[in-house]
Amino acid sequence: MVAQNGKDLLVKIDMTGDGSFETVAGLRATRISFNAESVDVTSLESTGGWRELLGGAGVKTCAISGSGVFKDADSDERARQIFFDGETPDFQVIIPDFGTVQGAFQITSVEYSGAYNGEATYELAMASAGAITFTATS
Repeated sequence: MVAQNGKDLLVKIDMTGDGSFETVAGLRATRISFNAESVDVTSLESTGGWRELLGGAGVKTCAISGSGVFKDADSDERARQIFFDGETPDFQVIIPDFGTVQGAFQITSVEYSGAYNGEATYELAMASAGAITFTATS
């Protein structure tokens, strides 16, 4: 696999609840992370005192974050609405030459900032709110 452009890692939001996804406007940097809690089942009988983990157990989570230039586009308005209404709509993350991650997310943080001699920027953080699907790129 060759190196990929960072700008091709896209975060998309379901704009109307009917699967109509639109890229979140103005993003400059995006990040997605997956986590799985481990369940320790080590006991006195564990071979050599080595830790044992219970496979398939524990809570799985996915987090998305992004930052960029505030554009006041339709996707910005939708993100604000989702945050203030406490909704958990579907989001997609397009990972170039890898696949698409999709599922319900809650926007857990929205931050706006700006400097006197610079552009207005924003940061978003989202946490998975249900099962996540992955579709590999063909």
